[in-house]
Amino acid sequence: MDTFNGTGDGTGGGAGQGLHGRLLAELGPAIASGTIPGGAVLRMEELEVRYGVSRTVVREAVRVLEAMGMVASRRRVGITVQPRSAWDVFDPLVIRWRLAGPDRPAQLRSLGALRAAVEPAAAALAADRATDDQRRRLSALAVELTVTARAGDLAVFLGHDIAFHRLVLEASGNEMFAHLGEVVAAVLTGRTEHHLMPHHPQPYAVARHREVAEAVCAGDAARAERAMRDIVTGAMEELESTLG
Repeated sequence: MDTFNGTGDGTGGGAGQGLHGRLLAELGPAIASGTIPGGAVLRMEELEVRYGVSRTVVREAVRVLEAMGMVASRRRVGITVQPRSAWDVFDPLVIRWRLAGPDRPAQLRSLGALRAAVEPAAAALAADRATDDQRRRLSALAVELTVTARAGDLAVFLGHDIAFHRLVLEASGNEMFAHLGEVVAAVLTGRTEHHLMPHHPQPYAVARHREVAEAVCAGDAARAERAMRDIVTGAMEELESTLG
């Protein structure tokens, strides 16, 4: 029977069920943090012995890492850790692992710049293209954000915040924007998990979320874009202040 001797710290949440998921939660963060550096060659046999798992479990974990571009497996060579330039930097797990390591400030700044480029444009498109159902859901989420912000319930607030931003991206009617929902969810989750959010969400930021919802419902693209830009630039300013 397979066992597992790793010391997983939970940074691989969402990495999968079972032993290969737990192995992935060890190897992924180690590669992302540079503990296992680019160019390092791992051997199937060594991983089997070190983690007390079968060849099948190792292969399953390596297959996932290969899909992320983090390793390349070659017969008679081994499993070679790839340079960061080869990684799928949009993969939510890669983002999560990088946020858990020393690369956190650079990762947050990079993701913040991405959000600033995409989300205001998505909000403007949503004002023109959102369905009636999407407008109703966005309004309801704005109300939930206000209520949970006042209560200081960051866990519930996070869930509503993720749903709000995903819905704006989806309501843009642009499938490329919509596909970034998981990326935005990963950065919002990472900021909360690593205590980079205020203990109580800022009233100004909550008000801007309500303004986005109102503008989308009113079909006011310019106002929706402006309010969303205020949200993402405000988040970057908060981040810079926290990172010092």
